[in-house]
Amino acid sequence: MNKTLLAVNGTLMRGLELNHNMIAAQGEFVREDRTDACYRIWSIKDRHPGMQRVSSGGVAVSLEVWELPMANLGALLLSEPAGLAIGKVVLADGSEVLGVLAEAWLVEGQKEITASGGWREYTGHHYSP
Repeated sequence: MNKTLLAVNGTLMRGLELNHNMIAAQGEFVREDRTDACYRIWSIKDRHPGMQRVSSGGVAVSLEVWELPMANLGALLLSEPAGLAIGKVVLADGSEVLGVLAEAWLVEGQKEITASGGWREYTGHHYSP
């Protein structure tokens, strides 16, 4: 079975609201990680984050890396809120994996939370197994 790595920075993470969608897609947690320092992140109506790669003014955003079957990637994306898409995310070590990113229209007028460094840091919902 062909599998892919997927970086997630919001409610698909362990213990959060939409993690059940990741589990339903047969996702397996691989590790906690961080992006390269080239991303900004917004709170979308305090429901989920939206992350975008920028040419300047970015930070390293905390996230989780999961592995899931390629055949289930489309269904997982369809379960995500509108305006979120799959693109390439640069991790702190310089490697690239697929990841959840926000379209530009989604973050317009939303609260920027880049300084927090990530969704868990912003919401205070830390995971403890």
